[in-house]
Amino acid sequence: MREAAHYQKLPESRVQCNTCQWRCAINPGKYGVCGMYHNKDGILYNVNYGLVSSINADPVEKKPLFHFYPGTLCLSFGTLGCNFHCRHCQNWEISTADGDALKHTCRKILPEYAIILAKESGCSGIAWTYNEPTIWFEYTLDSAKLAKKSGLYTVYVTNGYATPETLDAIGPYLDAWRVDIKGFSDRLYKELSGVPHWREILDIAKRAKDKWHMHVEVVTNIVPTLNDDDKQLKGIADWICKELGELTPWHVTRFYPHHHLTDLPTTPLETIERAADIGRKAGLKFVYAGNVPGHDSENTRCYNCGKVVVKRVGYNTEAAGLKGSTCRYCGVDLNFVPSGAEGGAV
Repeated sequence: MREAAHYQKLPESRVQCNTCQWRCAINPGKYGVCGMYHNKDGILYNVNYGLVSSINADPVEKKPLFHFYPGTLCLSFGTLGCNFHCRHCQNWEISTADGDALKHTCRKILPEYAIILAKESGCSGIAWTYNEPTIWFEYTLDSAKLAKKSGLYTVYVTNGYATPETLDAIGPYLDAWRVDIKGFSDRLYKELSGVPHWREILDIAKRAKDKWHMHVEVVTNIVPTLNDDDKQLKGIADWICKELGELTPWHVTRFYPHHHLTDLPTTPLETIERAADIGRKAGLKFVYAGNVPGHDSENTRCYNCGKVVVKRVGYNTEAAGLKGSTCRYCGVDLNFVPSGAEGGAV
């Protein structure tokens, strides 16, 4: 356990957790929404510090991050619990687990050893993913500080529900903010994830980019009947283009029935392609169809000269058309954080 970094004490030994936007007011002996912050005698503790449920050396494209260190591996860590309760969660076995499961399903990997493992695994960076990284914030912060000292890049794969103070604490040590924008209405967020207030997710994503100069990519998993209408998709695309910039990658990904939404069909391919078209019409230069193997939009095509600059087949990446962050053929900026391995298969 670690004492929480962001909380305030309230009367009668209650506390308010300020790690995420729930800002849970927690009675003595109780837990916050995520199940991983516990009020013990008026002091708030994070109970899953260093307790890892999932670890894997993943291609960075799996996050998905398509414009960030292409072709590299990142050592990816997950724990238990989540501050969202998404009905379509792909990792529900770990995201819905509570604190009692920590001692049975997790192993302890302290930050110092995480760095060693990343280097031994041939990874260029570390990602906190699989479930929401803010729910073991103290661990990710300590790990990110060591990673930066060791020359490793750092990635949050997040639902974006961090508070400004949480973001600002880790901002100097975090390189990429891969954020879900699940929809563009109060109804959608409440119905899909149980979240009553969501618009600060947008503010935090913009803050990550503008204040902390993180590389930002956005994912929207398109769920039939819930967020597949033109109004929501156009709202997301317009916001990305206006607030994050036209070169920001938007991944529109195919939903597959899972968890509590097995009654819905797989997203039709034409819906994914319609969403991609909405993104392009909004002005976005890079819209990628996700969970559609072999789709042409897996590749990165220069918006200026039309040439393929990064070819992807699954997680195999060939970046022959990149020169740093620019197109090798015409020289325009493509908003890449280069890996240093451009010019061939990576």
